[in-house]
This record gives sequence, structure tokens and C-alpha cells, in this order.
Amino acid sequence: MSSDDHSTQARQAVARAARQHHGQLLAILIKDLRDFQLAEDSLQDAIESALIHWQRNGPPHSSMAWLLQVARRKALDRLRRTKSFKEKSTEMMILMESDQNNTSESEEDAIPDERLRLIFTCCHPALDPHTSVALSLRTLCGLTTPEIARAFVVSEEAMAQRLVRAKQKISKAGIAYEVPEITDLPRRMESVLSTIYLMFNEGYAATTGSEQLRVDLCEEALRLAHLVKGLCPDESEAAGLLALLLLTHARRNARKSKTESYIPLEEQNRALWDYVMIAKGEALLVNTLKLGAIGPYQLQAAISAVHAGATSHQKTDWSEIVLLYEKLYDLSENPIYLLNRAVALSFLSNPNKALIELNNLSSELQNYQPYHAATADLLRRIQNYPEARLAYDKAISMSNNQAERSFLTRKRALLHS
Repeated sequence: MSSDDHSTQARQAVARAARQHHGQLLAILIKDLRDFQLAEDSLQDAIESALIHWQRNGPPHSSMAWLLQVARRKALDRLRRTKSFKEKSTEMMILMESDQNNTSESEEDAIPDERLRLIFTCCHPALDPHTSVALSLRTLCGLTTPEIARAFVVSEEAMAQRLVRAKQKISKAGIAYEVPEITDLPRRMESVLSTIYLMFNEGYAATTGSEQLRVDLCEEALRLAHLVKGLCPDESEAAGLLALLLLTHARRNARKSKTESYIPLEEQNRALWDYVMIAKGEALLVNTLKLGAIGPYQLQAAISAVHAGATSHQKTDWSEIVLLYEKLYDLSENPIYLLNRAVALSFLSNPNKALIELNNLSSELQNYQPYHAATADLLRRIQNYPEARLAYDKAISMSNNQAERSFLTRKRALLHS
């Protein structure tokens, strides 16, 4: 193997480890250091060290344990260089004890998982709900500030300032790094569920990278949803979210080809769906609907259940899906629900009628990439190829995911002249 090939493999191993273990590593470091920024900086230092050492010596037996140990040592170095290192004696003691008790070859099973505590810390009621969710996505998912800014449709500068203020507030207020008492859970529940939902969405339809599906994020969101459901068994929306994730994740094996190409719902081989997981999601949804007021996660789970119950895309009960999206919009007036309703309407009625509804959303969703992708597909279906090309171009230019761009590019190339 050439040195260039060895270097490439090492860089890929570092990128893979950083992506897979980011949330768990950062949660441990934040717990030990009680400082979000120091934890992030130390983890980044460790990743940069890995780029050097793994190229020279090859990846370690346990990449996560190696990164954790090096990040702790980097944090110690940073603390020793600060003027206030005496005030951080507790944190330094924790880091030194951890360094003595662990080696880079430690088994990953021995590394604690602190992500549930982290998500409840980020979602403290002292923080604005939108800020709580943004901070959770930054720490748990490792999303960049630009990615989070796009998700919230704000400028990168505004999002960066929001995240800095949130970290400072948690530090100065001495917000406990813990899962709160049962009586305090309701005040954080909306933000916690929203974070898990967005985490899953990022895994299911990644905004950046080469793969459209990130199974690691989807399964982490599922794990957290299970834990939250266990903490609050009578919380209908916690159960609704878990049902939604189960019903959606059940389609994972049919969403990509062997070459990592994205496969849309209408083209999926439904024999590849996980019907055991679908049955679990459906049973949970039925029980959830008995708990009380119906919320958006339960309604979205019901939509996924309609898809799961159809033997083909053509035989889907599109009238039921249109009605469910209408109910979702009535709850929150989110224009994205109207976008999804229009797409469902195109299969129930005709694409021309759906296009009229999409045109009415153009001002609100002009900066939302799926809006342009949906518009392109509807224009393709009515054979308005010139305008379809323009819409595909817009959707492609707004996508930062290689699998998604490749899919849209192929669809555009198939348009007749």
C-alpha cells in the first residue's frame, strides 16, 4: 500500500470515528469538565491528534477510547495554561483519575453513555426552547453551526451567538448535569422530544456528507426515545415520537441501493421493510392514541402507519394522509405540513392541483430545499420539462448531501428535451 493510500485510510478512519462517537464523547467530557466550550475544544484537539498519530501508527483497537483519553489529556493541558486553573481543581482531579484508570485500548463497553443527561441539560427551562434544541443538535449530533442555522432559517452569525450565550448561561447558572426529577420533566419535554425528532431526521435524510442515510444517528435517536418513553410512560407525545421513529426506521433497508444511491418511497422494494419493527410501532401508536390529547408526533406516526399498511405506493390511502396533514397544520400552522399535503394530494388527485398549492407556499418556503425538489418532481410529472429543469437546478444547488444531489441530477438528466 502506498503512503498516500495509507494516509487516506487513516483520514477516513478518523472521520468515521468522529462522526460515530461525537455525541457520546462530548457528553462524557461535558460531564467531567462542566464546560461546553472546553469540552468541544478538547475533543477537536483529540481529532486533530488522531489525524497525525493514526497515519503513522494506524487506527487503535478502540477509536472511541483513544479519542476520549487524548481529549481528557488535551483538556488538562488547556486547564493548566489558563489563569483560573486553580478554580478548576475538581475537574483536573477527575481528568487525572480518568487518565490513570483508562488506556487507549479500553473496551468501548466500559465507557459510560451520558447522552440522556446531556439532552436534559441542554433543554433546561432557563433556555429558550429553540436555543435548547440548537445546542442539543450541536453537541449530540455534531452538526456544524451553518447546518443548524439552515435548519432554523437564521444567519450563521446569529446562530453562533445563540449557541455561545446558551453555553455561557448553563455554565454561569450552574445548571445541573442530570436527568431531572419526574416533577420537572414536563417543562423540558417539548424541547427534548424536538431534539430527538430532529436528530432522527438528520440521520434519516442527512443534510451533508456522501450518504443520504446515517443509521448511527437514527438508532441513537431511537435509543433516546425509548429512554424518554420509559421515564414518562403516560406522556402521549413521547410514545407518539417513539412510534413514529419505529415506523419510519423500518424502511431503512429499502432506502438505498448497494451503491449508496437514494431510493424514494415510491420506488422502494417493500419486501425489504422491517415488518417486526412496523408491528411494534403500530401497537405503540394504537395504545398511545388512548392516552389523551393527540399531538403532532402521534399524527405523523399515523401517516407512517398508513404508508406501512399499503401493499404498494399506488394503493396507499392518500385521502387519509391528506387529512392527517391538514390536522397537523391546524395544530401548528407549519407550512412544511402544507408542502407534504400537496405532495400527497398530487397522488390522490393530480399534480396540477398540487402545483397550485405549492405556488401558494413559494414565499414562505423559498429557502427550503425540499420545496424545490417537490416542485421539480411535480413539473416533471406534468411534462413541463423546461420549468422542471430550473426547479431541479435550484434543488441541486441548495443540497449539501452527495447522495441527494446525485439522485436529483439523475432525475434531471432523464427529462425529455
